[in-house]
Amino acid sequence: MKVLVTHDFIADKILIIRGKKVMMVSILAELYGVKVKVLTQAVKRNIERFPEDFMFRLSKDEYNNLKSQIVTSSWGGIRKLPVVFTEQGVAMLSSVLSSKRAVQVNIQIMRVFAKLREILSTHKELQAKIDKVLRRYGHRINEHDQKIAYIFKLINELLDPPEKKKSKKYGFITGGQ
Repeated sequence: MKVLVTHDFIADKILIIRGKKVMMVSILAELYGVKVKVLTQAVKRNIERFPEDFMFRLSKDEYNNLKSQIVTSSWGGIRKLPVVFTEQGVAMLSSVLSSKRAVQVNIQIMRVFAKLREILSTHKELQAKIDKVLRRYGHRINEHDQKIAYIFKLINELLDPPEKKKSKKYGFITGGQ
């Protein structure tokens, strides 16, 4: 089977909004090879298949936070706040879009969502195991145990790195830097 889009490309387009992994309607339309209007009309004709936990409209604040990541209409802005689809909503889209491309892209998107779930699950399991070991060694630490605790501390930092402070850069960057 020919890969229409890469898993990495799809994974980069999955956003976390309201604690849910979602994809923007504009991105999905692009992936499916249809116009946003066509995708929106297909959803409206089958709206009973898309409850709020499958699809929801962004609030003004949510949209403003994402504004730099989405394309605005050619009239200088959007007319309505955009819609996003959860994993279940994307799966349901395959029942309202029947083109071969839509079906193939949908399969790829579902695989990426599954892989993300697997990664998050592994992360949580590893974090729980590390916490258990650290609690066990917390009251009686010798030099060897200190080294083990230090290794676990480093692993924790890799799993959950501290947020980097954004520094403002002034001036300009030359081609050599």
